[in-house]
Amino acid sequence: MSHSTFTINHCEPARHPQRRSSSPRPIPNSYWATPQLLACEYPWSPFESTSQKLDKILAAGVRTFIDLTESGELSPYATHLPDLAHAHDIPVSEIEYHQFPIQDRSLPESKEFMFAILDVLRDNERRGRVTAVHCRGGIGRTGMVIGCWLVESALAKSGEEALRIIATLWKTVEKCKRYPHSPETGPQCQFVKNFEPPRLVVA
Repeated sequence: MSHSTFTINHCEPARHPQRRSSSPRPIPNSYWATPQLLACEYPWSPFESTSQKLDKILAAGVRTFIDLTESGELSPYATHLPDLAHAHDIPVSEIEYHQFPIQDRSLPESKEFMFAILDVLRDNERRGRVTAVHCRGGIGRTGMVIGCWLVESALAKSGEEALRIIATLWKTVEKCKRYPHSPETGPQCQFVKNFEPPRLVVA
């Protein structure tokens, strides 16, 4: 399965506000995994005429979106980003959108597919950009990516520690009482637990 990227233009390095871990969450079903990385539920609904979640996420400093849903799973929002950027006086060239489809409640098709997602996160971190990662509910696929990133970026010493960090963060999310665990399934948790970053090959 391939992924798609919607870049409105090449983004220049950071004029973006640096987030702090204590920053307010932009929407109830979200949390700051790191100062530059927001985990959240799907941020768009065609039935919301005002106060879209996307408005609040853009206002929080997010400029890169990583969408883990499959094409046709929900109403797409990428084409709305230019108009929303204009409404917030954000240069359209600063917005990036990447789609890495993973089937709901499932795993990525390969470790390499996860590595590709983490490459985008690493590039955005290097450029000082704030990123939002989401799936449908922000629970399973999103938690899995966040867990792997915590290991990849050495914020967690292991997959098990990454899961403990997510469990603590997830307890602050509004929907945690209905969905007590993130990631959502046993195989998704196991994927994080067993995750090892790619090793650099020294010539």
